[in-house]
Amino acid sequence: MGYAHLSFTAVSRIRSSMLIVHVHILVKPESVEAFKKVTLANARASVKEPGVVRFDVVQQQEDPARFVLVEVYRDAAAAAAHKETPHYPIWRDAAEPMMAEPRHRVTSIMCFPKMKRGKRQRWGSR
Repeated sequence: MGYAHLSFTAVSRIRSSMLIVHVHILVKPESVEAFKKVTLANARASVKEPGVVRFDVVQQQEDPARFVLVEVYRDAAAAAAHKETPHYPIWRDAAEPMMAEPRHRVTSIMCFPKMKRGKRQRWGSR
C-alpha cells in the first residue's frame, strides 16, 4: 500500500506510529506443513485489513520448524483490530496445538529508513 497521495507530514506521522511485531514460533516437526497452510491462509486474509502494512511469514532454513511472523501495522489500534477479525481466532485455534512451545512476541517501532523531506525512501533504501 503506497503513500504517494499523502503529504510528507502525514507519511512521517504514519511511519513514526507504525507498530512492528515479530512472532517467534516453534512448531512440532510433524505439524510443519499443516502449520504453514493455516498460517498462509491467515496471512492472506491479514494483508487485506486496512491497518496492515505487511504480514510476512518467514521459515528458518536451518530449522524448518521455526517460523517468524513479521507483522507491520499502521498503529497499535490496527494491531488490536487484527485480533478481532474473523480469521485470527481460526488461525489461533488451529495453530496453537501445532506449536511445540508457546509463541513469543516482540514489538518494535520503525527506526529506519527515516523519511526525508522531498525524498521517498522505500523498504531497504539507504
